[in-house]
Amino acid sequence: MDFEYLYIPIGVPTFHLESAGAEFEKSIHLLHELDDAVKVPDEMLLSIDKLNAFTEGKNPDLVIVQNITFANGAYIAEVLRRFDCPVLLWTLREPVIDGGRLRLNSLTGAFSAANVLHSFNRPFEYVFGAPTEDEVKHKIAATIRAARVKKAMKSLNILQVGHTPQGFGFGRAMDMEMMTVFGATLNSIEARELIDKAKTFTDEDVQSCLNDAKGRIRNLDSIKEKNVLDFARLYRAYDEYVKANHIGALSSRCWPDFFTAFGTPVCSVLAILNDLGVAAACEADTYGALTMYISQFLTGKPAFFGDPVSMDEGENTVTFWHCGTAACSLAREDTGACAGLHCNRKIGPTLEFGCRAEERVTIFRIGKKADGTFRFFISEGRALDKPQQFLGTSIVIQTDGDAKDTVYSAVKAGWEPHFAVAMGGIANELEALANMLGIEVEKF
Repeated sequence: MDFEYLYIPIGVPTFHLESAGAEFEKSIHLLHELDDAVKVPDEMLLSIDKLNAFTEGKNPDLVIVQNITFANGAYIAEVLRRFDCPVLLWTLREPVIDGGRLRLNSLTGAFSAANVLHSFNRPFEYVFGAPTEDEVKHKIAATIRAARVKKAMKSLNILQVGHTPQGFGFGRAMDMEMMTVFGATLNSIEARELIDKAKTFTDEDVQSCLNDAKGRIRNLDSIKEKNVLDFARLYRAYDEYVKANHIGALSSRCWPDFFTAFGTPVCSVLAILNDLGVAAACEADTYGALTMYISQFLTGKPAFFGDPVSMDEGENTVTFWHCGTAACSLAREDTGACAGLHCNRKIGPTLEFGCRAEERVTIFRIGKKADGTFRFFISEGRALDKPQQFLGTSIVIQTDGDAKDTVYSAVKAGWEPHFAVAMGGIANELEALANMLGIEVEKF
């Protein structure tokens, strides 16, 4: 179903309606500019009856409740009675302070509404200011995008291919937990099912996959022909399963099975899936895959997935790396995405490159605390123009905060060793999403 959000401007007719009407029109203009999925009333909702008439029969994914003037707590209580969705509470700035009449009294109305929200035990987002202010625009836009992600996860199918290796249990997901917390559906199959499917394809069956891969990956001809053809077989097997089962994100077991039972790594297949818009994590890290999906949804670009492997206090940087699964489109233009051999197993093809520079990035992880509850790791910075740091794929992030403090704090807080690097500044969206899901945020 399509995403929809409501603008609910509540108030009473005893304040300065000319001032309120001007803010009403400017607010509608802003919301249509930010996201045209909004439904707006024909007039300000200056009575409970008008509020009920506007909201009747609607099923929004987000409500923006604005105190167009003061309104008592009965208004927001009626909204909460009707809708179980995220709420953004918007206070308008007084348009004039001249020693005369109080035009709107929006802020007092916000306290009344927030008191009711608190009594209902409902988390909510909040913003103060006029519709022409940048901070207001950014906050509303981030909240709408977060609500879109929350909506999208309700129809998300995540595939878990095989089990996490021993000692990597942090990435293992349970289907009921995935659904109740995030709304997503978790599907699970064994790695051998896709391996066995790949073995049924002839060389001719996989020519289209091979041609597509050659358009993305340089130097494939430097890898043994059998390995390249077997990689194309895996590509077709994964691609067909993803399309047939409407998979939006997946985590895949990689070592040792694909080296020992098939003879060819799955790394490059996962890289291409990321380029095709399917968030794909290795080492069967399902919460890593969900982290990547959210990152990709909010930025419109593939996310880098990897381990923090190096820190440079002088540059204030942290380097993230993995064996060779990064989306080809993330590669530096001067090198492109090159084929290589796995750094430990010496079997290809994997991907070899350093990632291109990016002015704003967000390091993100859906993790768990010791008691099993979820938490979000969020840290912003920029990706530097650095060449490949180690065999595999790498990206060097200069963090906004002190890199050493970030590493020390994250290690001592017990964070998982896999992170996504989102290609954009999405901290505000992630904080809003966490609030909507009732998840704790740790910002670095």
